[in-house]
Amino acid sequence: MKNIIEHKDTIVFILSVLLTYGCANGPVSHPDPGNRIESMKNTVRYLAGINPSRSYDHLDSMKKSATYISQKFGEYGLTPQEQEFVVSGTTYVNIVASVGPPGGSRLVVGAHYDVCGNQPGADDNASGIAGLLEIARFAKKHESELPYGVDFVAYALEEPPFFGTNHMGSYVHAESLHNNNVKVKGMICLEMIGFFTDKENSQAYPLSIMRLFYPSKGNFIGVVSNFGSSSLAAQIAEHLGATSLGVRTLKAPSFVTGVDFSDHRNYWKFGYDAVMITDTAFYRNRNYHQETDSMSTLDFAKMHEVIKGICWSILNLK
Repeated sequence: MKNIIEHKDTIVFILSVLLTYGCANGPVSHPDPGNRIESMKNTVRYLAGINPSRSYDHLDSMKKSATYISQKFGEYGLTPQEQEFVVSGTTYVNIVASVGPPGGSRLVVGAHYDVCGNQPGADDNASGIAGLLEIARFAKKHESELPYGVDFVAYALEEPPFFGTNHMGSYVHAESLHNNNVKVKGMICLEMIGFFTDKENSQAYPLSIMRLFYPSKGNFIGVVSNFGSSSLAAQIAEHLGATSLGVRTLKAPSFVTGVDFSDHRNYWKFGYDAVMITDTAFYRNRNYHQETDSMSTLDFAKMHEVIKGICWSILNLK
């Protein structure tokens, strides 16, 4: 059975490489978002420094994280709201802040703020929250240029023991959109966006055949989607490609290990287009879910380029 599954994975992957993306042509807007490296460092420093760690069983730390995120949204001119949900008698919150027209379709940009166990979680996922906040600041500044609304969401409970369950904060949010018949333009998940390395053979992959198509160095940003989200992924990859970063895309079904390993999975469940922006997590970063996932391991210059590309994507999605 194992050989059959691997063979099926290989066929699907080859098809995903051979199939080309189609992007809508037209004028693009690439305004300078300004240098936000120090601001991102401050966010990662604060979140990674919370003790005890911001895991589900340390409620005070979760509250400190949520309060910080809300305050930053407020500083940037957004009005944050708490989406409360109860798991096993305990209340957790997603933090939601919106810009752009209140009616019509919505674009969701999200990242989780919890960690797995007793670790600082600098890359996983303080990096994603730092990016979320800076993209929100940019979007607010360019609000008049947005033809659709953008919802920025910081999720609780992405990590085990809740991963893959209906208790994930992103499941709660996606379900609420579905139940309220909200038209969703797409969802962008920021999942570990700060670890890059130029070392040879530093990049691993779920399928050995991928080494024929993808780099051996972990110095690129990944755009991961299912087949239904190909157009969204292509557009985002195009704007990320206008930065100084290397960009690689992968579209594949969920049975390819890692493709659905974050909050975007829950938007797929409700039929929404969604992509994951990632440094590929444990396929590159050996500090994944370890006490060594510290701020000192992150490349903030490259992380800033990721943020720049997502900012440009938000302004230009068709």
